[in-house]
Amino acid sequence: MPRKSRALPPSPFRRFNSSPEVIRLVVLMYVRFPLSLRNVEDLLFERGIDVCHETVRFWWNRFGPLFAADIRRQRVSRMKGFRHWRWHLDEVYVKLGGEMHYLWRAVDHEGEVLESYVTKSRDKKAALTFMKKALKRHGQAEAIVTDGLRSYPAAMRELGNEDRREVGRHANNRAENSHLPFRRRERAMQRFRQMKSLQKFASVHASLHNHFQLERHLVDRLTYKQRRSAAWVEWQSLIA
Repeated sequence: MPRKSRALPPSPFRRFNSSPEVIRLVVLMYVRFPLSLRNVEDLLFERGIDVCHETVRFWWNRFGPLFAADIRRQRVSRMKGFRHWRWHLDEVYVKLGGEMHYLWRAVDHEGEVLESYVTKSRDKKAALTFMKKALKRHGQAEAIVTDGLRSYPAAMRELGNEDRREVGRHANNRAENSHLPFRRRERAMQRFRQMKSLQKFASVHASLHNHFQLERHLVDRLTYKQRRSAAWVEWQSLIA
């Protein structure tokens, strides 16, 4: 008997009147750049695309996590072969509804955001959950740089990798600088109101930031243009 061919998964763009190119452009503009919903609407109208700001909100909520998951899946599979990693861990406070929450980040030695996690506290339990998520997805690191927060050694002692911890003045600037693009985006969005929305946006924003982070200050103009073209072609082929 002839073997049955495996059916392809249905396209997430079905039942949408707009083209996938327009949807990708809307998500890219809103997540990557510090623009409001109405800023995106006005810029699209200048290009001859009539889209309501509520449609921008719906599209980024619907397709942003799909694009981010596809980017993350491809990058994790390519990066698992590299074992000589130096991780930088840091946490930054984010105010939600007048209450203080914390956004944890794991960044590698090249500035790529590996993991983002939102908690209500920054105790040992929160640090342990955050580090388990990062280790499960990316594997072990040769060295882990942290600040002086006591939750880190307590969690690493339980994980059995406290000997890989490094602490030093200015040693964790890599992780602290990774918060800057998110902070700029947070101000444009006039802050967040729920942990769920903060977690979603932080994860999506990190994936898109990694995808278009081309180390412009380290390469010549020709190399940068080639990397930018390759990143754009790969972006256009996501969940195609």
